[in-house]
Amino acid sequence: MTESRVALITGSSSGIGASIARRLSAEGIRVVVNSAHSEQAGKALVAELPDAVYVQGDVSDAEDARRIVRTAVEAFGRLDVLVNNAGTTRFIPLDDLEGADAEAWRAIFDVNVIGAWQMATAAVPHLRKSGAGSIVNVSSVSATRALGSSIPYAVSKAALNHMTRLLASQLGPDVRVNAVAPGLIDTPWYEGAEAVWESSREWITDNTPLRRVGTGEDVAEAALYLVNAAYTTGDVLTVDGGRHVV
Repeated sequence: MTESRVALITGSSSGIGASIARRLSAEGIRVVVNSAHSEQAGKALVAELPDAVYVQGDVSDAEDARRIVRTAVEAFGRLDVLVNNAGTTRFIPLDDLEGADAEAWRAIFDVNVIGAWQMATAAVPHLRKSGAGSIVNVSSVSATRALGSSIPYAVSKAALNHMTRLLASQLGPDVRVNAVAPGLIDTPWYEGAEAVWESSREWITDNTPLRRVGTGEDVAEAALYLVNAAYTTGDVLTVDGGRHVV
């Protein structure tokens, strides 16, 4: 019997990452759950899944990134899929230029851009061995539109989109690299910013063709498609209920 694939999903103890972990697991893919801090939640998710392990680690730390990948390979003997979902933001109004100071830029880029790069470079040798390696980066519609939780966040996701295309151009045919770009998704992301969430939810519901905000499961379905789409690389798949067409 062919050994089932292994997927490492960063930042997957809750929200979109947890939804992706559950969806890939439901397809028979063995899953490595990761988080920087919420170890209890990560282990609880692993307990739900039939063949999964948890590894704590901060993707923005180079040694942690290497250790996360190493632990995944030690646990299952292979690595076929990397989902770069770990991300962070600061809720800073787009017109508050002083609020988006250098510290905020560094904190966001350390995770959203450098963290994704470090995970990819650590994982690529193992993904090449897979014979059908796949990287899926979790981006955002704010990468291409003048919106988002802050300017540093939106710019970090634009950088991630371009990283996706550059890596795709260099890693084929051994490894495919794609991204999924969610719109407004109902996750714990907005804890502490409930007023922003409620106003955003109302606006999206009124102005999006599908008349609702997204769920983690919506993003997970798109991620699964990209994991399996054997003739797709360098793509950024928008998951925003059609908002980008109006």
